[in-house]
This record gives sequence, structure tokens and C-alpha cells, in this order.
Amino acid sequence: MSVQELEKKKTIDLRKKHIGPSCKIFFSHDPIKIVRAKGQYMYDENGQQYLDCINNVAHVGHCHPDVVTAGAQQMEMLNTNTRFLHDNLVLYAQRLQATLPDKLSVCYFVNSGSEANDLALRLARQYTGNKDIITLENAYHGHVSSLIDISPYKFHQLSDAEQSQFVHVAPSPDVYRGKYRAGHPDPATAYADEVKKIINNVHKKGRKIAAFIAESLQSCGGQVIPPVGYFQQVAELVRKAGGIFIADEVQVGFGRIGSDFWAFQLQGQDFVPDIITMGKPIGNGHPLSCVVTTREVAEAFMSSGMEYFNTFGGNPVSCAIGLAVLDVIEKENLQGNALQVGQYLTNRLEKLKEKHLLIGDIRGRGLFVGVELVRDRAKLTPATAEAQEVIYKLKEQHILLSADGPHRNVLKFKPPLCFTTEDVDLVVEKLDLILTVRECRYCPLICIQ
Repeated sequence: MSVQELEKKKTIDLRKKHIGPSCKIFFSHDPIKIVRAKGQYMYDENGQQYLDCINNVAHVGHCHPDVVTAGAQQMEMLNTNTRFLHDNLVLYAQRLQATLPDKLSVCYFVNSGSEANDLALRLARQYTGNKDIITLENAYHGHVSSLIDISPYKFHQLSDAEQSQFVHVAPSPDVYRGKYRAGHPDPATAYADEVKKIINNVHKKGRKIAAFIAESLQSCGGQVIPPVGYFQQVAELVRKAGGIFIADEVQVGFGRIGSDFWAFQLQGQDFVPDIITMGKPIGNGHPLSCVVTTREVAEAFMSSGMEYFNTFGGNPVSCAIGLAVLDVIEKENLQGNALQVGQYLTNRLEKLKEKHLLIGDIRGRGLFVGVELVRDRAKLTPATAEAQEVIYKLKEQHILLSADGPHRNVLKFKPPLCFTTEDVDLVVEKLDLILTVRECRYCPLICIQ
């Protein structure tokens, strides 16, 4: 509970006065004041219920009682740092490792996805002795300085920003509007060849690659699903060049894709990254994240002579919560639910696409789905304003959805994994109505027909 409950206007006024202006808020023209949440629902100060279609942090559902209880009970007993022995730390590391390929066996616990990715860069540079990083167009990996440097999604917004000489941007492996599209005979190889060109250019300058980093499925980049085989080919090229492969699972891990526990596994069982990073869903809203790597990379990091210590990373409370999240995923078969409900969502959206020309593409896996809106399906003209209109109209119907991608025209579905087929029906029906009314407004003949 808050120390005191304020009128919404007072909350807005105090936020403007004391919170940094660059900290944006959803629906800034008419923000929602959320005071509690449960499962896939959030509630405002008046008790109005909103269906949450965007919160991939509350992975097993907002305020899940098992997770809340685990954290509270451990907090009553002990919370300290990892310089003391505690069973929660090692048991949690063991449980996490059991979900991964054997070679990914060493964990570093931290507190956010940004911390995890920053540490992953340090590990890669120490292990390889190289500095250059290859990242993807429209990528976002975190808010700290080292990650803004490798996040075109962010640094391209800065008018006076200079791209670091050690950062190289490869085309996003987007087969819908990217350089090599669905009609290409082998988009995976074509996109991998772009990485090869970057490696060759780096070598010509007398430098070498430390790492290639990519989200296993691009989220802020517009729900992009890389073609199968792309990561394998890139990993082979990067490793031959002396670098390693970092898979960022901060947005898409922990069973969200349904078919697999980790999104990198969509590429096939023959692909294993050298480092993976985790965040957001790992703690169901509690600040927790992790870097998992190989024994070889970990030993090289230790050889630097610098101890790695994180005050809060891996504390007993965080690990108790992390263990509870894994328990709930398994007990409630949330990975299976993501597969089933996600497929149902995709199927219903595909039928909607047949009806509404504004929908250009439906793509995703499990409960990670993007709906790209375009004004012209041939030219792929981004329907940015239309996407914003849809989001605000859905909000009026008490459904929370967001838009992202380089043109802010991709509707993003990434709800808590307890999302149901009934929730899908509600969202799709409201989306259908909004698009139909919009079409009638601009072309009455459609409604007459």
C-alpha cells in the first residue's frame, strides 16, 4: 500500500515536479493511475479493470500469491549478499542451468537486464581480448552507457550522437520489410553474409570482433523473428573471427514462445550461444536478472584479477522469488498455455488480416506476437498514426496494448502467460470493431457493402 492515497491530479502534479521529464508515461494525454493488479488484470484508483496485453515482466501473472509468499517469507528470515553461503543461490543456479544446454553452466546474478547485458560485454571483451561489437539494426539492449552504444533503437534518436567506432550495425533479419524478404531463396544466409562483410571490414582496420549480440527475437525492433539458420551461420562466422555470440533473452525467455523455454532454441538444437542474458520475467516484477555463460568464459573473466561483486545480485530474497517463478511456470503449465493461447491468438489475428487491409503482417511465437499496420501492403508504408489511434481506442475499451518498431507501427502482444482464449476473443473483437469503424469513417462504401 502507498503511504497515502492521492487524487490523480495531485499524483500527476508531483510526478511533473519531482520525476525526470525524460521518464515517459503510457497514454501521456490521459495517463492511467494503476493501484493494484492480479493475474492478467490491472486496476485503477476507481476500481476499473484493464486487460494487460503488454506486461511481459509480470510473467506468471501480476502479484502471483506463490511468488509474493516466497519473497515475503524469505524477507522475514534473511536478506544478505553472496559473500555468505546460502542455499537459495546455488539451488536457483542449479534450477536455471537445468533449463539450458550443458555448456551454459556458470551464473552471475544481477538486478536488471541492463546490468546483465553490460556484464555480458565485459565477459566477452575479457575472454576474447577484443573490443568491437556487432549489433543489429533497431536493437535495444539497455539504458546504461555501454548499452546505449550498442542500441541503435536508442542512439539513432540522438541528433548529435556519434556511433562508437567499436560498434557495427548489421541489418535486422526482418523478412517482412528488411533487406532480404520472405521471397528470397535463403534469407538466413543473405543476412549472415552482411555480418561477414562487417567482420572483414573490421579486420581491414586491424581490429577483431569481441562479440555479436542479438535479442533471440527482436522486441523493440518490431517483433522480428530471425529466419532459422541465421544464428548458426553468424555464430560460426563470429567465432572464426575470434568473437563470441551473446543471446539476449531479457524480453523473450522463460517459456514465452511456447514451443521452447528459451527463444534461441527456435534456431534448432544445434545452436548454443556462448552467453545468454535474462531479465524482466525472471522475477515477475522483482528486480532480478542473470548472465549464464560457459566455464571457459568465466575462467577468463576471473583471470583479469578483478573480483566481481554485486551488492544485491543473487541475494536470498531474489533467489527465493526466482525459484517460485520457475515453480509456477511448471505447476501451471504456463509454457504450454503460451503455446496454445499464442497459436489461438495468431490464428484469430490472421483472420482479421483477411478482413482489414491496414494489417500488413502477423508474426510471432507463443505469446510474443506483432501486428504490423501499413497503409499500403505493396509499398509497406508504415501506419504509425493509425497504430497510435488503435492503442488509444483500445484503452477506451479498457485494454492495454502498445506499439513499437522503428516506425512505431507494430502492435505488440506480450501479456502475462496466464492469458486465456477468452482474453484473446475480447481483444480481437475490440480490435476488429475499431478497425471497422475507422474504415467506415474513411470509406463509407465498405460499410454499405
